[in-house]
Amino acid sequence: MAQEKKSVGKKLAHAGGWQIVKRTAKSIPPFGTVLAIGLVGYDIKKKGLVGGVVNSGLDAIPFLGLAKNAVELFRGDFIPDKDTAKKNGR
Repeated sequence: MAQEKKSVGKKLAHAGGWQIVKRTAKSIPPFGTVLAIGLVGYDIKKKGLVGGVVNSGLDAIPFLGLAKNAVELFRGDFIPDKDTAKKNGR
C-alpha cells in the first residue's frame, strides 16, 4: 500500500500540538512535577546545563510552573534554546 506523505503544514501542526500537550501536562500540579523531573535531561540537552536545570526547576514548582507555561504558550520560551541563543547573539 502506498503511504501518504505528510505536508509541511501537517508536520508543523503535529509538532506544535505536541508542544501544547506537553505544556498543558506540566501545568497539572502532581503530574506536572513528575513530568518536569522526567524531562530534565531533555531540557539540559536543549537549553544547556544551567538553563535546562532552571527551566525544569521552575516547571516542577506546582503553581509557578502553571503560570510560566501559560505565559510561554503565547509568548515563547523565557529561557531560549542553545541554538536560538547563538543565532540571536546571546
